[in-house]
Amino acid sequence: MSETPGWSSPDQPQNQPQQPGQPQYGQQPGQQYGYNAPPPPGAGPTIKPGVIPLRPLAVGEIVDGAITTMRRYPKLIIGAAAIVAAVTQIVGLLAQLPFLDDLTRVATLDPNTVTQEQAMDQLASTLTGIFTGAFLSILLLLIGTVFLSGFITVIVGHAVLGKPVTFQQAWEEFKPRLLPLLGATLLSGLVITVGLILCVVPGVWLWVLFALVTPALVLERCGVTAAFGRSKKLVDGAWWRTFGILLLTVVIGWVISWIISLPFGLLGAATTGFSDDPTAALSVGSLVLSTIGAIIASTITLPFSSAVTVLLYVDRRMRSEGMDIELQRAAGHGGL
Repeated sequence: MSETPGWSSPDQPQNQPQQPGQPQYGQQPGQQYGYNAPPPPGAGPTIKPGVIPLRPLAVGEIVDGAITTMRRYPKLIIGAAAIVAAVTQIVGLLAQLPFLDDLTRVATLDPNTVTQEQAMDQLASTLTGIFTGAFLSILLLLIGTVFLSGFITVIVGHAVLGKPVTFQQAWEEFKPRLLPLLGATLLSGLVITVGLILCVVPGVWLWVLFALVTPALVLERCGVTAAFGRSKKLVDGAWWRTFGILLLTVVIGWVISWIISLPFGLLGAATTGFSDDPTAALSVGSLVLSTIGAIIASTITLPFSSAVTVLLYVDRRMRSEGMDIELQRAAGHGGL
């Protein structure tokens, strides 16, 4: 099985075999340069075997690297994202359709013909079905997103080094990490949700602190607990910069989704004649158009955000652990 070289953690135990391109065990961050801090962005020769220069990155280089990765591996990335988005969105639509008539009926109940108790019973029955379908849709979306983020992480790992990769290779590398990544995603989601419930600030802080769990778990092939520790270690001292890049990614994704979804929303409104009736938005045609727009938007935004996260992880390792030297060696530039 072909694996992406050069991603082991510097604190990997010494009794494990060292792969070509991995850092020397016990080496402290920055020792490759002869002092205890990596050089600033742009310092030294620029080696760019893949989608990013192998040195600490500027924000624009991270975003550009994510877009370049999607352009260089369109069949793998866009294809996988389209399949995941189509399956999750279509299943979500199918889960809503059986309750569409009931929801419309509840929305148009005449208070003069039914009692309040009858209306509440009908509403409760309808909402139970809708929430059940929504739960199944969210569960499937979670599994699909976990698969896509991990799969894209492997591809970006190869793209950084300029290495070709096939679907079979990427899948073989990612397959053993699927269940641990699902567990890590559920755990981080639970922790962040609790933080958001207690107060928004702790939730946001935890979201940023554990943002690099996926690339750490997949590329370093470590356990769930170790991946959380690695993410925390890499984000420590750079929380605000990490937050800014993640926030920028969310904003870019939202803008792209809005631009793509807007024409489908207008078409949906046109099918109902731009009616002021609130139940018009519940028509089958309107929901189908909305689903198509969501599929197209997710096909672009999901891999983009995943790729940015991986490149942010690479940037943090180059800044805090001098990983750029090891990546240059793994890419065949070990003499520099």
